[in-house]
Amino acid sequence: MVGMLGFFFLVLLLLAGLALGIVKIVRGNTEGKQDGMLDEEAKIIQELHQELGRMEQRIEALETILLDEQGRKERK
Repeated sequence: MVGMLGFFFLVLLLLAGLALGIVKIVRGNTEGKQDGMLDEEAKIIQELHQELGRMEQRIEALETILLDEQGRKERK
């Protein structure tokens, strides 16, 4: 069970690292660009942040399901 939770935590860290990498790439390529491009890039980053929040909720739901299932097996 702990291994499964560790796996989910690792996935979250990987996704956060990916998002940070994208942010660094985007920021590195914005020198000399127009404000319109900066607004578009900010929108993309916000969307990534929202998607990561949704993924976190789904992982928490999966953890709850796994814990409930494990509790049922222990009661039998």
